Amino acid sequence: MKAAKLFGANDIRIVDCDIPGINDDEILLKTKAAALCGTDLRMIANGYKGVDENNPLTLGHEIAGVIEQAGKNVKGYEKGMRVSLAPNIGCGICDWCVSGDTHLCPDYTAFGINIDGGFAEYVRIPRNTITQGNIMILDDDMDMATAALFEPMSCVFNGQERTGINLNDTVLVIGAGPIGIMHVLLARAKGAAKVFIRDLSKERMDQCVDMVKGTIAITDDNLEEAVMKHTNGRGVDVCITACPAPQAQIDALKVMAMNGRILYFGGLPAGKDAVTLATNIIHYRQLAIHGSTRANVNQLRAVAKMVMAGNLDLGKLVSKVYPLDQFSQAVEYAKKAEGLKTVITF
Repeated sequence: MKAAKLFGANDIRIVDCDIPGINDDEILLKTKAAALCGTDLRMIANGYKGVDENNPLTLGHEIAGVIEQAGKNVKGYEKGMRVSLAPNIGCGICDWCVSGDTHLCPDYTAFGINIDGGFAEYVRIPRNTITQGNIMILDDDMDMATAALFEPMSCVFNGQERTGINLNDTVLVIGAGPIGIMHVLLARAKGAAKVFIRDLSKERMDQCVDMVKGTIAITDDNLEEAVMKHTNGRGVDVCITACPAPQAQIDALKVMAMNGRILYFGGLPAGKDAVTLATNIIHYRQLAIHGSTRANVNQLRAVAKMVMAGNLDLGKLVSKVYPLDQFSQAVEYAKKAEGLKTVITF
């Protein structure tokens, strides 16, 4: 089979390798779609710990495929089933795992991060992935490129569960990249009354407004004044920073209503993550600030059910698809950030 393997910084190659063998407790997945994300691009640009010429890694953690083979001891899954894969696998016994948050396990493993992932024609699914419920069975008519986006959307779902978006809330999303637009989509699906989008790029904001009808772009230079004008001086109930910008985290405080909730979703670059916040605003407006990382299995399943029920449309987020042998072109396209999600299809 062919796979896109990382050998070091800026050294990713399409290689021929053996189809993985499985035992009686495992599944062999035939990959149908795997999406590129910022984590993949950073790993390609910077390399990754433990990955070198002698220990290459198949990237890709946003995965959908068809079960090619199921071991005889595997229950509930059969050859031919179309599935999406939650990539994070916990140890199964720590406090976080037994609470259902296997993605927070201190000893977690993940496809495409520290075990071989989805930019390959076949993926071996180990026993603990199956028993923790990481495989979501899909409808027969589910578009596989869209199903590959369940993973990043589940991370968005996790973040919004932390903040809690209620019916008729007013929401501001700072950052109109693919993750920012996913936050807008989910906020509307959850019943937010007004959703504002803010980005340095007018083109990005226009794209979001076109994709999610009713979204209001904030184009004024002064974000605080613009938000207060749009909300009659009240501020927003929820602000989500979906960009790696310290200033966005600072500005979020200024636009909040009483009892507002802030989600710092986008991580900051190393060395720029020490941000000075006006804590009196937090105190006197009674604000709650949240962070979020990755997603658990239940959150991925919730996203899958919303999409398959027609309550969440992720299909428009797929900007371009490439075959595996054009992986380098796909990476270059994704790096330009001209589109939204770039997907490798098989």
